[in-house]
Amino acid sequence: MDKHENKRIYHKKPNGTTYVYEVVENYWDKDKKQARNKQVCIGKLDPDSGELIPSKRLGDHGAAALDAKVTATTKITGPAMLLQKVDDTIKLSTVLKKASPEHWDQILALAWYELCTGRALAHADIWSRQYEHPSRKSLSNQRISDLLNQITEDERLSFFKLWGQKIASRDYLCYDSTSVSSYAEQNEYVRYGYNRDKEKLPQINLAVVYGQKSGLPITFRLLPGSINDVITLKQLLDQFDKLELPRVHLVMDRGFYSQDNLDMFFGMRQNFTMGIPVHLKWVRSQIDQHRHLIDGPYGLKTFEGEQIYTYTLLHAWGKDRRRCYLHFYYDPQKQVDDRRAFDADLLQWQEELRSERRIPEHEEYYERFFTVKKTPKRGIKVTMNWEAVTAARKEYVGFHLIVSTKIKDGLEALKVYRNKDSIEKCFDDLKNELDMKRLRVHISRRMKSRLFIQFIALILLSQMRNVMREKDLMKKYTAHSLMMELS
Repeated sequence: MDKHENKRIYHKKPNGTTYVYEVVENYWDKDKKQARNKQVCIGKLDPDSGELIPSKRLGDHGAAALDAKVTATTKITGPAMLLQKVDDTIKLSTVLKKASPEHWDQILALAWYELCTGRALAHADIWSRQYEHPSRKSLSNQRISDLLNQITEDERLSFFKLWGQKIASRDYLCYDSTSVSSYAEQNEYVRYGYNRDKEKLPQINLAVVYGQKSGLPITFRLLPGSINDVITLKQLLDQFDKLELPRVHLVMDRGFYSQDNLDMFFGMRQNFTMGIPVHLKWVRSQIDQHRHLIDGPYGLKTFEGEQIYTYTLLHAWGKDRRRCYLHFYYDPQKQVDDRRAFDADLLQWQEELRSERRIPEHEEYYERFFTVKKTPKRGIKVTMNWEAVTAARKEYVGFHLIVSTKIKDGLEALKVYRNKDSIEKCFDDLKNELDMKRLRVHISRRMKSRLFIQFIALILLSQMRNVMREKDLMKKYTAHSLMMELS
């Protein structure tokens, strides 16, 4: 593998030794019709420190001339100036130092590398010698490998605890999960499940908590690829208890709805705002009962420049009659979008039946919208109940329901709920800006450390976007193009 750095070229041999050559002459080869150069070997890289070990044939004078203490070197400092300013604003490195005193500088340096390049960690070695970064140590492949093995669960949890207590106390916390495909074969987290990217690969699920007001990620949790959204909430609340986070207000989409989850939230007196599927029998009953108040002149409101019908109902939930607010919405212009989303749900439920991967929370939908027959010869045959499907598409398309324990005003609840979409941008950044489209790490311990480094980079990237929006720079730059210009 050859890497160019100014007038030096690095040749990595099969035995792992990297030799350093100096380019002494560039010329044009007329016969081969290409640029060529002449190189002289000046030494090799120390595998631990990454420093140059001069070749003995250079003698004492030649070796001294190559000594970093004698020879002037240059490093690209533009990105470091920006990232250090971002760090000073949110005090990220201060928290990281407390949580991981031995590794914080290397973790932060690799997060900077991800932000500057978006490439795999295997290429960080050369970058670390070209760019200014927080660590005085080289980022050789061996050192990175050791680091991934050395970052402990206690270090990660300590960081999440300190960071969460700093950020989460006065915020709406958006919670969602995404799937990340992987080729790993010996990782207990990698399993087949519902892949959000529509890829036929095993995956892990990554659940992320994101501060809506701060615009910053708070914590993440790694989950097996086969687990669904509904099951993750109990684990999330358990994690909040372990991290000793202040009482929070969670915002979630309708994929997390189940009666058991709402019972759990109310039982724990946990504040939440959550979307509710309109295909549920009790929801349809409420819509039918209050349709004239929802879709009528008294329900018409103006919200962020658009007109929408809304109605709020004080509701007593469950046998303990816990108080909550049901916010109903109706938007005729979004009927097409809602119908498309409903059709997508139908196809997903049908595939779950055909593949015999039934999800308990979807049993009501299976029973209402499908007929399932299984024969020894033809196997499973799943057909749609078109009468029920047509009725649902006609009667309830365009309606939307949000339940909240704390927000009384329907328009305020809608604003908070819509702003949860910022977490989708968070997932997009992880996959497309920070090299997490595919997981290349096979061992779960190393994978957790790799994801932790990605998460630190995501915090910095999120704060960069906050400032870019504030300074109206989003029209001129992306975060990546800004880093390239600073380079």
